[in-house]
Amino acid sequence: MKTMMLKVGTLLLMIILPFMVNSQDKFSTKAAGVTVAGTSTMHDWEMKAANGECTIGVTTNDAGVITDVVSMNFSIAAKSLKSGKDGMDKNAYKALKADKNANISATLKSATVSTKDNITYTVNAKVNLTIAGKTLEVPMIAYLKPNKAGSINVTTEKKLGMKDFGMDPPSFMLGAVKTGNEVTIKFNFNANKINEVN
Repeated sequence: MKTMMLKVGTLLLMIILPFMVNSQDKFSTKAAGVTVAGTSTMHDWEMKAANGECTIGVTTNDAGVITDVVSMNFSIAAKSLKSGKDGMDKNAYKALKADKNANISATLKSATVSTKDNITYTVNAKVNLTIAGKTLEVPMIAYLKPNKAGSINVTTEKKLGMKDFGMDPPSFMLGAVKTGNEVTIKFNFNANKINEVN
């Protein structure tokens, strides 16, 4: 009888212990900074926005070390990206098919987390990225850095081909100026902790 109770107790401990040791924190922002940069036959160009919405779920152990990123959802209105030049913006929105596909969005598919100092965390992720209405699975490397104020800083950078998403690289001045196919998307923002689930 004692042996049976010991086995049952050990089994319950194995089930409960992970939930005691690990906790899940959720971070959110509605002010994610996004930069899209590229080249053209005349000069480099850049578009920026600071109103992206993002929520991130991370798992931490009892020492407060991030062990996993379990969720991520990001969205930004395509027409919130601005270059400072109306003509360029208009052609960019046309390439993004923004009238029919209002948002650029991303959701996490999988991730692995590593750190050397428990201060900055490297996240190797696979993300379902939707641009101009087309969704592709994209590998990305992001860096997370918790702040003392209870927020978390997120930075990442990724080169993409517009044609991969069914986009025609914009042209200007009746086609005299053409943009390159490759663009670089950069994210840099702080997200605040909104709840904790033990």
